[in-house]
Amino acid sequence: MYHYTDFDRQFVKLRAAQYRDQFERWQTGKLSDDEFRPLRLQNGWYVQRYAPMLRVAVPYGELSSAQVHVLAKIARDYDRPDPALLADAQATQDRISDFPAPRLKSGYGHFSTRQNVQFNWIPLEKSADVMDLLASVNLHGIQTSGNCIRNITSDERAGIAVDELADPRPFAEILRQWSTLHPEFAFLPRKFKIAISGACEDRAAIAWHDVGLHLIRNAAGELGFKVLVGGGMGRTPVIATTIREFLPWNQIMNYLEAVVRVYNRWGRRDNLYKARIKILVKAEGQRYIDEVEAEYRDIVERDGAPHTIPQAELDRVRASFVPPAFHRAEKTADLKVSQILRADAENDVEFARWLKQNVAPHQDPDLRAVTLSFKRLGQAPGDATAEQLDIAANLAEQFSAGELRVTHDQNLLLPWVRCDQLAELWRAARAAGFARSNVRLLTDMIACPGGDFCALANARSIPLTAALMERYQDLDELHDLGEIDLHISGCINSCGHHHSGHIGILGVDKDGKECYQVTLGGSDGSKLSGAPVAGKVIGPSFSAAGVPDVIEAVLDTYRDLRQGHETFISTLRRVGHEPFKIAANAARQAEEATA
Repeated sequence: MYHYTDFDRQFVKLRAAQYRDQFERWQTGKLSDDEFRPLRLQNGWYVQRYAPMLRVAVPYGELSSAQVHVLAKIARDYDRPDPALLADAQATQDRISDFPAPRLKSGYGHFSTRQNVQFNWIPLEKSADVMDLLASVNLHGIQTSGNCIRNITSDERAGIAVDELADPRPFAEILRQWSTLHPEFAFLPRKFKIAISGACEDRAAIAWHDVGLHLIRNAAGELGFKVLVGGGMGRTPVIATTIREFLPWNQIMNYLEAVVRVYNRWGRRDNLYKARIKILVKAEGQRYIDEVEAEYRDIVERDGAPHTIPQAELDRVRASFVPPAFHRAEKTADLKVSQILRADAENDVEFARWLKQNVAPHQDPDLRAVTLSFKRLGQAPGDATAEQLDIAANLAEQFSAGELRVTHDQNLLLPWVRCDQLAELWRAARAAGFARSNVRLLTDMIACPGGDFCALANARSIPLTAALMERYQDLDELHDLGEIDLHISGCINSCGHHHSGHIGILGVDKDGKECYQVTLGGSDGSKLSGAPVAGKVIGPSFSAAGVPDVIEAVLDTYRDLRQGHETFISTLRRVGHEPFKIAANAARQAEEATA
């Protein structure tokens, strides 16, 4: 993973000290609430439905075990609300719940779909202490909020994927350094998100971002970027437009400067709902592309291309991503794999399932990438208690050279696991509850915190995920259903990425009651899902209590219509939405008849 320089460390510590000064001035009345608000937001401090929420930046998803131990300490010692506040919040949830309302919990962190970590209950008076603690391990909340270029995300297998053309992490790091505190990027019309991938398969959902960057080679074998602009979810889901088929890698900052300058010039500042760059690109089309190209020519010809990346700088940053050194056993990789297969036979079918679902190939044939599943009964997707964070960090120290990665699907990945340690890791992960072989299956669902915490949400996500998780606990059934992306958002802002789910669920407010729309056929651009596309709504909204039956009806229809080992998304695309729509509406009518 990236090794921070002395400058990086000093910068983060000074930022924490600056925040403490701002916080203390606000406490003593020298800064008003309105003056302090943008300052706390610039450091990742929101105020949500019941309490402050801190969003910690995790650039391109990489964390050291030392950083995860500090996150565990924050969860244990600081994510502790006043008991009366927690009791009042729970009473509110109990009154409005159509499900048995899960107990609201404190003392945990939450992995987001953008590879960040969030805390929901830290009292604001403790915020400066938390920032100091984060800075001690080079963590912070810079650019996790506000109308700026946000934390840059990437493929969780960056640098290790077997289908990778070039490691995107050095470019993500260079862009992070360049965009942090860039004066032109600090007050954009709206928040701005960049994702970058260097592999054949898109595991970073680049087409769903304001800017998506895909490392490719042209006919001459030169490395460069395919540049996509104007993707996004929300109330207007849009797939990004390719505005450059090939851009030399060293020009990426000059070109992004042009992309953002044109957006800054013409983006809608008069309407919050039309302020994202996707609206500008969709409305202007070729005119936007032409203006970007003209701006880029000016930057290169008039200004002398000031942001061109020198080869020496790329080499310097690449050198900070040196893979860890391992003690190599004398066995060859083939023999190690044979050993794993023998261990499989000696254990049980669940180990074989774990190898299939949770273990991915690696560029180094002696290694594997292993996903620790955090999807379980009684725990919302992405949530991790302080104890679980410490255990995950310990597993990383023992099995993965002290490195973990936050995945787009709200799990943790160990990127450096030796093949001959897979069986031992499986036993340790199983004891910790992290070895459930449901990765990419139905219960490996994505969900935002929803109305339990977010003041923007129309409905809650956590009780619905709990109801679905409870209904689909049978691993035989999950593996029979196969790989299915189920995504849940509590409101149209789409933090749960419902638009890109094979099955998407969106919380809506209907006459003051929590209801949910169901969409089918979405894709994030991965190999399983195919080309990125937004799912289509099937029928009117469904009651909260009726949604699990609707999902069951959809899945029963899939089982009836699939051919051989056909996946859910393949069956849906072959037969169309209508059979699923009929089944879903029949489930709704049956619920209404018994109400």
